[in-house]
Amino acid sequence: MPRNVVFAAPFPAEVTHRFARAARDLDDVRLLGLVHVPPGEPGPYQDVERVSDPLDANALARGVEALARRHGPIERVVGILEAIQVQLAEVRERFDIPGTRPGTARLFRDKAAMKEQLMRAGIPVARSRLVRSLSEARQLADEVGFPLVLKPPSGMGAKATFRVRNDAELTAAVRGLAVGPDRPSLAEEFLTGREHSLETITTGGRVQLVSASRYFPSCLEAVENPWIQWCCLLPRDISAPQYVEARALGERVVAALGLHQGVTHMEWFLRDDGRIAVGEIALRPPGANISLMTGLAHDMSMYRAWARAEIDGAFDGPYARRYAVGSAFLRGLGRGRVLSVEGVSKVHDRVGARVVEAKLPTVGAAKNDSYEGDGYVVVRDPDTEVVKAALTTIIDTIRVRYA
Repeated sequence: MPRNVVFAAPFPAEVTHRFARAARDLDDVRLLGLVHVPPGEPGPYQDVERVSDPLDANALARGVEALARRHGPIERVVGILEAIQVQLAEVRERFDIPGTRPGTARLFRDKAAMKEQLMRAGIPVARSRLVRSLSEARQLADEVGFPLVLKPPSGMGAKATFRVRNDAELTAAVRGLAVGPDRPSLAEEFLTGREHSLETITTGGRVQLVSASRYFPSCLEAVENPWIQWCCLLPRDISAPQYVEARALGERVVAALGLHQGVTHMEWFLRDDGRIAVGEIALRPPGANISLMTGLAHDMSMYRAWARAEIDGAFDGPYARRYAVGSAFLRGLGRGRVLSVEGVSKVHDRVGARVVEAKLPTVGAAKNDSYEGDGYVVVRDPDTEVVKAALTTIIDTIRVRYA
């Protein structure tokens, strides 16, 4: 008998379908979709149930019940969207389905509770406070100084995140986020230094794989400057002291938050004085093509590795890190619709042999306000410096124009 696995995918994004197809292709899996927007045909699912509110645990539970009536007992409930991890954990608990429970999921989702837990474990994080008024935000500013960062406690992907440099900007950010007694915001020290990420795969309570990347420039700078063409790099060699220390920190973070199995994405900063601080960690695969690049760096499929961990509780590694990989994200000045994409043929001539995947901006499409921009180019080579040079060529040569 096939195993009934429910994959919650509110919207039919291509990256979501990569994970869904990996889950579908495991041995003896019948993949059932829990969706808000139908995936279209053929789609990765053998059956789907639509839910009116994909962020509501009760609506998700009703969807799981409907699928169970049609196909029998549900063995796993999974999904990659950060905003529904707590709700999925609540559904698992309600039906006694194996997987992460709500207490752990909430620690990953609530950034204020997360940082309190990490500080109790002695893990270096940005000094922060949950604030419910301008005066409380000013108290933290008096303690740690400007700049500060203000963001929702359950934010993700640098969305609704404000860097504030002085009291006037702090006042504007508090008003913009509508901070109040019933709408707290997380105010925290602005971490400076080189921003990196750390990805982990955990099974049986043990971290099985660690991968690291670096952002050029930081994600927040990319959000604040929507014209910047920025890059994410996975260096081939992560044996330098800062990566060894970051790995140890990442393993401590996973343990402190009580994760038994799954994939995480952690932001960390290498400060100018050489110290490392953890930004935050999410209970989900990474965005910004990092899942794709992690697979390319290790000659494996990160999508399948996620599915094996979440559904089978298994890990097929270890995997050697054979390549450096990078993504350049394509954006430009202006607003409106994409008018032209220039310099593509020059990039092809110069670094085309190292390109493994590309999605060019679509002429006529509306500008994407996401920090990932309107397109990307992914390159790979055994030599990290070759990949860095290729990324520089891409962002210096391709120009996206809007009208």
